[in-house]
Amino acid sequence: MDALTASMALLRLEGLGPARYWQLLEHFGSPDRALLQFPPTLLSKLPPRAQSQWRDCCRLGLQSELLEWVAAERARCAQIGVQLLYHGDAGFPNLLAEISRPPPILYVRGEAAALTLPQIAIVGARRATTSGLDNARSFAMELAGSGFAITSGLALGVDAAAHQGALRGQGATIAVLGSGVDSVYPRQNRALAEEILSAGGAIVSELPLGSSAEAKNFPRRNRIISGLSMGVLLVEAAMRSGSLITARLALEQNREVLAIPGSIHNPMARGCHHLIREGATLVETSADIAGQLGGLLAEPADSEPLSNTLLDNQQLSVLLALQGGPRSIEQLAVDTGEPAGELMALLLQMELLELLEQLPGGYQLTAQGAACCLQKEGVAT
Repeated sequence: MDALTASMALLRLEGLGPARYWQLLEHFGSPDRALLQFPPTLLSKLPPRAQSQWRDCCRLGLQSELLEWVAAERARCAQIGVQLLYHGDAGFPNLLAEISRPPPILYVRGEAAALTLPQIAIVGARRATTSGLDNARSFAMELAGSGFAITSGLALGVDAAAHQGALRGQGATIAVLGSGVDSVYPRQNRALAEEILSAGGAIVSELPLGSSAEAKNFPRRNRIISGLSMGVLLVEAAMRSGSLITARLALEQNREVLAIPGSIHNPMARGCHHLIREGATLVETSADIAGQLGGLLAEPADSEPLSNTLLDNQQLSVLLALQGGPRSIEQLAVDTGEPAGELMALLLQMELLELLEQLPGGYQLTAQGAACCLQKEGVAT
């Protein structure tokens, strides 16, 4: 029996759940051994139906109700194009695998490779203000344009705005559900879910097909959102909200937590202000996020220098404009002819590549950026 089948069978047992799954795995070392050698003391704590299912599995094997369900679930996934990722697979997201007791299995619609991209989670209130929704879209658009995948929960409000912004930035976006991946919730965002898939993103859940969106599922969903991401950006949130839970989970998972401040008269800003007082990074622009997370994306010191072929004409025009010294964004816009929105995304991307760095009021070349300029000049001569 392969590990995926055994894991699905274990998780199908009523009353088991991910926590007991990991206890079994820590004791037995593999899901197939855990299933076949299920400890009697734990079995007695499960509901009578789960006990009966396990005994039938041991007696009937592949003809048992439990393993027949697994076979049907896997066949259904294959039929509708859902990929199953077992936590021990090479394709399982590395950052998510590092958290305490990660989801044993992920159901993925769309591009599973999107889960390996560097991700920033953007979360916030369902009843966000117009300003909050605008912030979610603009931050997501700029970050997606600079190479980050945007991860959120496909909820109404800030989540949906973040996914929309990522799509506008022509980047990948990942929606993590508190329901099955074939049961998109809420209904109002089903069209958005299809846009995410069409644009090369992914829809993810740890729940079996057909699972409905129940309140108990969302804390589990939130730990996946933060676990997939390098950092979590809180846009707007009341003091009691699922978004604050996501931020606290991010702290427990040793992720960066960032928050956008708001008006003291806006109750949706109180959650952000609370996090900032507790040590979250205050951000006002996407460049602030680059400064906080850019080092995590930097190439190792022993990697090869940036190749000439990796510089496109837009990047080169910015480098050449900075050769004479620091320049403001306004000056760079005049020098390069780039629209303001595209220029901001370009500057963020180049900062992440360590070609330039931000100063008060402008930007200047780094040593690597200056070296690239010299390389280009050498090619030209």
